[in-house]
Amino acid sequence: MIYRHLEKKDLDTFISMRIHQLREEGATEEIDLVPALRDYYERHMADGTFFSWIVEDDGKMIGTGGISIVEKPPYFGCPSGRIALLSSMFTDSAYRRQGIAKEILRRLTDEARERGCSVVQITASDMGVLLYTDFGFVKNSNFMQLKL
Repeated sequence: MIYRHLEKKDLDTFISMRIHQLREEGATEEIDLVPALRDYYERHMADGTFFSWIVEDDGKMIGTGGISIVEKPPYFGCPSGRIALLSSMFTDSAYRRQGIAKEILRRLTDEARERGCSVVQITASDMGVLLYTDFGFVKNSNFMQLKL
C-alpha cells in the first residue's frame, strides 16, 4: 500500500469516495455535489488550506482523509487560532480494521501541527467515534449548528 498526498489528478476518484462516504453515513439529499466539491478542493488545495492523504493498493484509491484549515481569533484552547477541520475520512469496506484510517489520521494530525494548527476538530460518524477516541479526541457536547 502506498500513502501519498492527494493531487489534482486524483480529484474524480476522491470526490466519488467522498459522496459514497456521505451516503454510507446516511445522507439522503439527492443534489449534484460534484461541482461544488470540485470547486472547493481545487481552490483550497491551491491556497494551501486543504490537504489530504490518500492510500492506494495496486493503483486503486482505498482510503482517504483530509484537513481544511480555518482561522479564528486565538483563544486559550487554540492559541494559534488555526483549527484543522478533519473530513473525508473513509476506508473502502474491504480494507477496514487494518490500521489504514489510523495511519491516515496520524499523518494528517502531524501535518496539521507542522502547519501551525493548535486544534483538530471533527464531526464524527458513529463508525468513526472509536477510532477518534482511541487516538485521543475528546467529545465536546457544546457543538451546535444552525442551518441557513
